[in-house]
Amino acid sequence: MPPLKSTSALTAEARHAVSIVLNGTPRTGHAHPRLLLSDFLRHELGAHGTRVGCEHGVCGACTVRIDGVAVRACLTLAVQADGRRIDTVEGLSQANEGRMTALQEAFRRHHALQCGFCTAGILMSLTDYLDRNPKPTEEELRDMLSGHLCRCTGYAGIVRAVMDVTGGTVREVAHV
Repeated sequence: MPPLKSTSALTAEARHAVSIVLNGTPRTGHAHPRLLLSDFLRHELGAHGTRVGCEHGVCGACTVRIDGVAVRACLTLAVQADGRRIDTVEGLSQANEGRMTALQEAFRRHHALQCGFCTAGILMSLTDYLDRNPKPTEEELRDMLSGHLCRCTGYAGIVRAVMDVTGGTVREVAHV
């Protein structure tokens, strides 16, 4: 991914136009230079699927794709995304003709979500990850998921769902 745009010409007191392609649709909003992409998406553009958890890039709930690469929206300024393609969880079904993707269906089948707060970020990271590594081992998958915090599922359902979609196998253990 090319480097994000420099913000050197921006003034702190003014809101600046930010034009992005959000889930395939050109959108423009306005943002102060220090407004986070997560807040811009939620409050300026109404893309509420992007969650804000820790605001430090640790939990992964805010993960979106910028030009196809998974990025933490709470660590990215909105003005840095100007001119970029941003994909959020809302765009997953749009790209699949309004139906849930195979990964989303597997999450449903394997009870890979409970409260749903972290689900959007996990789905966006997994979409990016599986594009790059379509047949991960369970160990590789668990390593990738270590960048996300989920307090409800214990990750077992998530692992089962992904391995189901990729044709992998899950080792049976007493607890995960």
